Amino acid sequence: MKLFTITRKENEDLERQVNKLNNLINQSLILKKITFVLLLLTTIVAQAQRDLPLDPEVKYEIGNITVTGTSTYNENTVITFTGLRAGERLYLPGEKISNVIKKLWDLELFSDINLYVTDIRGDVVDLQLDIKEVPELNEIKFKGIKEKKGTTFIKDNGLNKGAKVTENLITTTKNYIENTYKKKGYFNAKTFINVIPKEDSTSKNKVNLVVNIDKGSRVKIDKIIFEGSEKLKAKKLRNAMKNTKRKNFFRIYKRSKYIQSDYEDDKKSVINKYKENGYRDARIISDTIIKNDNDDITIKLKIEEGKKYYIGDIDFIGNTVFSDATLLRRLGLKKGDTYNGVLLKERVQKEGDPDADDLANLYQNNGYLFSNINAVETGVDQDTINFEVRISEGKLAYFNRIEVKGNDKTKDKVIYRELLTRPGQQYSKQAVVTTIRRLGQLGFFDPQQLTPEFKNFDQIGGTVDLEYNVVEQGASQIELQGGFGGGGFVGTLGLSFNNFSIQNIFKKEAYKPLPMGDGQRFSLRAQASQFFQTYSISLTDPWFGGKKPVQLSVSLSHTIQFQFNNNATSARDRVNRDSKNIITGGSIGLAKRLSWPDRDFTLSHAISYQNFNLVNFNTGLFTFGNGSSKNLGYTIGLSRNNTANNPIFPISGSEWSITAKLTPPYSLFNNVDYKALAEDRVVALENQDSNALAEIDQERFNFLEFYKVKFNGKWYTSLPAKFVLQSNLEFGWLGAYNNDRGIPPFERFFLGGDGLGGFALDGREIIRLRGYPNQSVTPLDRGAATTANNNDGATIYNKFSLELRYPITFSQAATIYTLAFVEGGATYDNFRDYNPFQLNRSAGAGIRIFMPAFGLLGLDFGYGFDPIPGLIQPNGWETHFIIGQQF
Repeated sequence: MKLFTITRKENEDLERQVNKLNNLINQSLILKKITFVLLLLTTIVAQAQRDLPLDPEVKYEIGNITVTGTSTYNENTVITFTGLRAGERLYLPGEKISNVIKKLWDLELFSDINLYVTDIRGDVVDLQLDIKEVPELNEIKFKGIKEKKGTTFIKDNGLNKGAKVTENLITTTKNYIENTYKKKGYFNAKTFINVIPKEDSTSKNKVNLVVNIDKGSRVKIDKIIFEGSEKLKAKKLRNAMKNTKRKNFFRIYKRSKYIQSDYEDDKKSVINKYKENGYRDARIISDTIIKNDNDDITIKLKIEEGKKYYIGDIDFIGNTVFSDATLLRRLGLKKGDTYNGVLLKERVQKEGDPDADDLANLYQNNGYLFSNINAVETGVDQDTINFEVRISEGKLAYFNRIEVKGNDKTKDKVIYRELLTRPGQQYSKQAVVTTIRRLGQLGFFDPQQLTPEFKNFDQIGGTVDLEYNVVEQGASQIELQGGFGGGGFVGTLGLSFNNFSIQNIFKKEAYKPLPMGDGQRFSLRAQASQFFQTYSISLTDPWFGGKKPVQLSVSLSHTIQFQFNNNATSARDRVNRDSKNIITGGSIGLAKRLSWPDRDFTLSHAISYQNFNLVNFNTGLFTFGNGSSKNLGYTIGLSRNNTANNPIFPISGSEWSITAKLTPPYSLFNNVDYKALAEDRVVALENQDSNALAEIDQERFNFLEFYKVKFNGKWYTSLPAKFVLQSNLEFGWLGAYNNDRGIPPFERFFLGGDGLGGFALDGREIIRLRGYPNQSVTPLDRGAATTANNNDGATIYNKFSLELRYPITFSQAATIYTLAFVEGGATYDNFRDYNPFQLNRSAGAGIRIFMPAFGLLGLDFGYGFDPIPGLIQPNGWETHFIIGQQF
């Protein structure tokens, strides 16, 4: 005898009725329970009266309880969960039975629940609970999309084998998939999920899901129409909508797809544009989306502009630390200005910009952590709005406890010496922000996970605790570079240990696998091609002595350069190993971080020495094929780096440097008549006397005499949608103290290619210019008809570039971003030929992948729009492949 049956549909119907009644009784929790029980009891009574007469006034004793219909769960387990037990007395129907049924439904494990009375003996009843389990997922197949995308949906929705296939799972999966495609502009995307029982007697109650996805076509925006926009032009309003754009053939950066969430944000941007122009009361009365015949849409917004307002009196209330005049200057607004609600809000406190020049940062950077500032309209006189800037300064705050957590390899001292926050020090927001930048620039920690955490705010005592959480990443790299340039393949192998500890180099227990943790950098590098080999070793200690930020750098290098003939018919004949230039040198440098003009400035000094030993090396400017030259130089540089926060992918700030390398002015005190030498050289050239010419140039260049000035600047600008624009300007000039002595054939600039080598060979500097072969953009030798002998380099160069970057992923395993670039550069022999607008131009795209173990991997495709000097055709496409630490 069936006591009652409640299917899922009936249960849902009851819930809907309960919800309707709940709305009428103002969501009263007590009445909600009573209503649900009454409705359930009504159904139970009606059902019971049809099947079996039960006296609702009698408490029945439960005899036997059986469970049928389940294959997964043990009968006793189900009975225990219900709370029913033999011998228990209860009303049938009654509240206890109602709660049992609801409890089972809430598990979402069953698709049908039936309760039967199988026997009545006086006041004793036997009960049978018949349940139908929700099926388990056996497998799932996607139709209409690629398998890889289906895998993503499985992961995101928990559609793994064995998952319970509930109606809720099916509904949420369907909605998730459709919303995913709607966010990408497929506004008409539809998803159909078919549940198919698995035909296998050994696998009971299992189903397969077939998910049919019809993305449809992207819904594009044909027109955006503004009704009522008289004060601001429709073009300006459309430009304010950063992510909702109408169709335009020339637009590449933003497509015209319709995305609901972006559209809602852009409607706010339209109103903000009005507020920026004084229309405080502007509002969107209505917006309509019209579907066109071609499935595109037209968006129509009806706007009420209101009148234009101006700023009246601005009064400051509650300020004691700063005067009204100081605050007014920082606010940057004055009486009579056009009302700008957006700007006013940003000048008070600009969210998301720790460097903003606003009132909140003025207080925060001067110790007032607990300050609070609000701008309030106090009155409107016709078209003029008066304001009060209400300030609650609070108590001056100090740092109490400073901690760093998460560093296992890096020693505490390496981190703490970079901190600009100290216990007992007055609170400064800028000090915290700059500290995060410094820690990120070390390269030892994941910049995306560098987080300051404030704890234990004590407004009465005026203190706060600060905890820096760091996540260490691999600090050592293997540098592998390969490219074609200078006449053949050039390969580089390097090992860089960026968190080295030289003081533990003789401690066996410190090798895990190398002594690490003191923040020093130790590098070994080898570079080779058909015509040169170079080896170098360097050590850098950023805190030499451990007390002040004075960086000590020491390096040694040895290079063998062979004579190279690009016109040779066979590869074997191109290199003459009996003709070589052996270069041995080293340098030592000190760099000090300055406190003025700010802490981002660094002043550096270095002394370097190189010995050039030429053996039968007659090529280009080297007229003395057998001899030697010495290069003793002093380099001074001033640099500034305030980029944030990731050194691999800065999103803001700048980094620039200006350096000058100077040699002693030997011609002032070595008693050599260089004017007479210059005249003798002219005679030797006219007589084609190579021996005399070699002797003269040997004397001219025995000790090199020159000066070199360079500037390199990079600026990073954050753009919408995570894009970052890098602007780059470079300039270099090699000059002579004594024109009669002339500029030496060393230390010259070679432009073009991937910048492979950097500083190499005869002191040359190799500058990257994508879209052209390595070292190819140099002035032609006088009288040279082609670039075959064009190997002398240049004394002047400039380069300009713009690079638009977009991040794909930031993770501890890898940082990946794509880029598109335009750049131009040129080299010159002298300032008479200098023309900054006559450039070798290029454009292209690339990708960068940074992995802590290998450094930066890059691939660029660049198109050179101009010919290499000496040729007449545009250079065309070049591929540049780098593996190593080149940013």
